[in-house]
Amino acid sequence: MAKEKGTDYRSLDNEGLASKISEEQLRMKKTRFSHAVNPIENPLIIKQMRREIARMKTESRKRELGS
Repeated sequence: MAKEKGTDYRSLDNEGLASKISEEQLRMKKTRFSHAVNPIENPLIIKQMRREIARMKTESRKRELGS
């Protein structure tokens, strides 16, 4: 999950970015649920997922504002 910050998302179009955000949100929900049922080995993965989603949403908002 160690990616360069933001560079991956700049190359996607708006629809691709929106679908990537929804996929990652679904993946995070599933990971959180599985962590609640049976603790995962590295719970910091959830934190990393949340930050990646925030980076994608930031890029989406930046495009929305036209910057």
